[in-house]
Amino acid sequence: MTHQLSTRHTAATSSPATDDSATRRAASCHRSWLGTTGAIITHFTPRAARALALIVAPVAIALISGCAHSHSASPYSGQSALARDSSRAEALNQQAADLIERDPTRAESLLRDALAADLYHGAAHNNLGTLLLQQGKLYDAAAEFEWARKLLPGHPDPRHNLALTFELAGRYDDALATYAAALDVYPEHLPTIQAMVRLLVRVRKTNERTPTLLDTIALRGETKEWREWARAQRSIVAVPMH
Repeated sequence: MTHQLSTRHTAATSSPATDDSATRRAASCHRSWLGTTGAIITHFTPRAARALALIVAPVAIALISGCAHSHSASPYSGQSALARDSSRAEALNQQAADLIERDPTRAESLLRDALAADLYHGAAHNNLGTLLLQQGKLYDAAAEFEWARKLLPGHPDPRHNLALTFELAGRYDDALATYAAALDVYPEHLPTIQAMVRLLVRVRKTNERTPTLLDTIALRGETKEWREWARAQRSIVAVPMH
């Protein structure tokens, strides 16, 4: 089944930092979710999101044309095509999107109902993952983002969210690989560029691409703080000699 997606976006800000406590503060305030139209909406609180550039998932995103709902291995019980109610799932996901900031408990309940109606609703998996991530349930959040990644192959956000989860779990190599996978899907996804470069600098794994990516952030960074951080790092990070 293929859904045509319309674009809806909001501005979001984040700030660079390198300490673990900042990363966890960012996660506690992170939102990256998809409405029923498939539009990705991500939020960062400027103070709290000091270590990340997300979602969630984290920007004004103007992309998305369509996405396929495919039958991949599921973390849930199987569901037949006849049992699926995609319209109900989309309606419940939209209700959850409207409540996700004001009433996350109710939003989570609605998202679980949406997945009961249609197990293969990628946006609902992604949105549920962001709520679980906010609760510190990294394993459960990763499972939802993995499912969303398979169902939304053209979206960078589930990959970005999964990378963030790996980073919070201290699995830095997996995080970097998954940030890179998000950029394979959408090479100009600025929140992912920022998050990946920040982590590369943090764990001292800069490479030949890092100066170019820092130049991108210095020019297009989401905030003045990001742009100044990139300029400062650019004067330090050199192209590796071979």
